Amino acid sequence: MYPVFLKLDGRPVLVVGGGPVAAGKLEGLLAAGAKVTVVAPEIRPEFERVGVSRRRRAFEPHDLDGMWWVVAAAPPEVNEQVVAAAERRQLFVNAVDDPPNATAYLGGVVRRDGVTVAFSTAGRAPALAGLMREALDAWLPQDLAEWMTAAEEIRKTWKQDGVPMEERRPQLLETLNRLYEERRLQARP
Repeated sequence: MYPVFLKLDGRPVLVVGGGPVAAGKLEGLLAAGAKVTVVAPEIRPEFERVGVSRRRRAFEPHDLDGMWWVVAAAPPEVNEQVVAAAERRQLFVNAVDDPPNATAYLGGVVRRDGVTVAFSTAGRAPALAGLMREALDAWLPQDLAEWMTAAEEIRKTWKQDGVPMEERRPQLLETLNRLYEERRLQARP
């Protein structure tokens, strides 16, 4: 597997399937700015919203034309048709909970304060990925927003000063340690 984060903002994405599993993928796609088209004979009310076009019918291969990403959340026989048509167009397909018909897998994802962490079980153990997501979310520092701010600020200095890559991590660690040192000193009576 080759992990990747996709920039879907303003890009067309096809969701094949209009049931609860497909609906579960909608929020993340819209949050990423994707232009979502849903194709299914029956489409749940959750899809009746701005930014989502709906085609109430069976999947047809031309539905893939112009798409950047495909989510197949239909029965396996439909997902199989989707992935076959997508292969001809060199498109990756996330076939939800259907590893044999997937060419891409979505993993557990934690998003907080500008940081996104994702991991995968290659479709073999989605429940394990869910447990890991919850554990990782609990493990991440509560002040992650401060870490991001500090990292963004120091990055500007690195770029301006031409700081070599190998020197950046130690400098960032020093910066983050200073955050806690300052906090400790402020907490003293």
